Parts: sequence; structure tokens; C-alpha cells
Amino acid sequence: MSKIVVVTGAGGVLCSTLAKSLAKEGHKIALLDLKVDAANNVADAINKEGGVAIGIEANVLEKESLVLAKKEVNDRLGACDILINGAGGNHPLGTTTNPHLHEDDLLNGVEGFKTFFDLDPDGIKFVFDLNFIGTLLPTQVFAKDMVGREGCSVLNISSMNAFTPLTKIPAYSGAKAAVSNFTQWLAVHFSKVGIRVNALAPGFFLTDQNRTLLTTENGDLTPRGHTIIEQTPMGKFGEPEDLVGTTLWLCGEGASFVTGVVIPIDGGFSAFSGV
Repeated sequence: MSKIVVVTGAGGVLCSTLAKSLAKEGHKIALLDLKVDAANNVADAINKEGGVAIGIEANVLEKESLVLAKKEVNDRLGACDILINGAGGNHPLGTTTNPHLHEDDLLNGVEGFKTFFDLDPDGIKFVFDLNFIGTLLPTQVFAKDMVGREGCSVLNISSMNAFTPLTKIPAYSGAKAAVSNFTQWLAVHFSKVGIRVNALAPGFFLTDQNRTLLTTENGDLTPRGHTIIEQTPMGKFGEPEDLVGTTLWLCGEGASFVTGVVIPIDGGFSAFSGV
């Protein structure tokens, strides 16, 4: 049965892959992104393959923007059945330079060097807003369409670092932990009106946001990239397509009794103790 699927952050590598996979299942896709050109490019690719998709400019941190986007979705496609909250990301101002604090770090005068004590509150707030508020607001707007209807669900994008925080990125780790907690809370809250709420927790996937942190210009691994691969039992980064199977399951009737789960898709990273 064809459904109306709304995807935020749809211009990115991971969410565009999910959108295309859902379109191949016959669903109609509304691609929301702050960069409307990116959303339109994905919509064009889906439509050329015989699917149905539209690109819409939307800011997940502005409710008025989302309300306008919802009106366009309703007018052009219909009521939202499935919402994928894919918008998110990190910010350098919420990231430390080194994984551990050493006493001499406090004397480091190199421009841009940041210890925990130098983290910028505005940068941290940006990360929390983008990941948590950017999940909450779209759900407030689009989940109203789902109340009392069958087969509706919300799929959030958490992260494996919501389970165990990664070094250097306290804001992002904390924000994704909030997304996981919110997923469970919302699953309970929506349980009487027929809306399931679940989340994916991707491990390490090479994207435009983290590629320079994990690989060099010639494609070799950085020291952090080596550490990650050594701690990943399957010995590789994830591919966007690795998220598809779980997404189709959680959004489909086969998961009709599944709600409130956060599923790691990380090559075993979160299961490995390092020994």
C-alpha cells in the first residue's frame, strides 16, 4: 500500500538513499531540506526512475517553516503517513581538539585549539537544537496527520554514540542520546493513537560531514579512522545502503508491533569491548 513519506535532511547522502529506497517500494516522498536545490535533485532522480517525489525547502528549527511545508505536502501528495527525522549534525564549536585533557593543554596558545573549557555554548546549543529540537518540531507538525490512522510511524535518526559517547564530540553525543530518549518517550506517548516511533542508530558511515575527519585527501585512513576500524568487528565503514533494510522493516507492516526501539547499525561497534 502506497504511503506518503516525509523525510527531513533529505538532501544528504544517508537520507536521500532511504528516500530512494522507499520510493522504489511505491511510496510518495516529500523531501525536506534547508537546501532546496539538494532536495530537488533527489526528487528529480526519484521521478526519473518512475517514482513520485517533491522537494520542499524547510527549516527544522522553525515551526512556521514546517507548517508551510506540511501544507504543501498535504496539497500535493496528501496526509503524512511516515516521518523520517533525518536532519542533524555536529559543529566544530562543540568539539574538543584532543580526546583527553592534559595539564599542558591549558597553556596551549595555538589558534583554534579547544579544550573542554573552551567549548562554545552557542556551538553546543546549535548541535542540541539541530538534532533534538530538529526532531521534536517536525514531529509536532507532521504527526498530527497520523493520529487515529493505521500504519503510521515516526523514524528518528539517533547514533551509536548515544549508547557510548565518543571522544571529542560531547555536544553531538549528548544530543543523540536525547534523540534516543525522546524516541522511547514518544513511543509510549503515542501508543494509544496508533503511531509507532522507532530510531536507527548508525555507526560510522562516510558522509560529507565526517569524511575529512576519517580519511585523508588520497583516501587513506586518518588516525581516528584507523581507531574506528580497529574497534569495528566487521572491519569497515557502513554504506548508505546498509540502512535500507532496517528502515523498510520499521516503516512497514512487518514491524506493526515494534515501537520504542533504537537499533544500532554499526558493524558491531557498540557490542565490542575492545578486547
